Amino acid sequence: MKLNKDEDIRFVNAKNKVKRIKSFYLHLALYIIVTALLLYNFYIIKGPYTDVITGLNITIMVFWTIIIIIHALSAFKGRLFFKKSWEDRKTEEFIKDKEEEETTLWE
Repeated sequence: MKLNKDEDIRFVNAKNKVKRIKSFYLHLALYIIVTALLLYNFYIIKGPYTDVITGLNITIMVFWTIIIIIHALSAFKGRLFFKKSWEDRKTEEFIKDKEEEETTLWE
């Protein structure tokens, strides 16, 4: 019974992780499209409000770049630095520690 619950929890966690990564990639695609349009706007802009529109476009790109970096760090949760093998080793260590605690509790 406990194995079934553990498997269900792992399945839900994996599903949530895939959903976070998918939403990041959709956000990244939208970012690339909008940035391309803003860069094209630099090319076609003319008139008395050129400086204002240029400043607004640059501000949007800077803030959105910061947001996309934060979203990437959130979606991958440090996977850039801690690889899967490290996670597996730490998981095994925690499982061994928990098993030792359970066996030595009443001895």
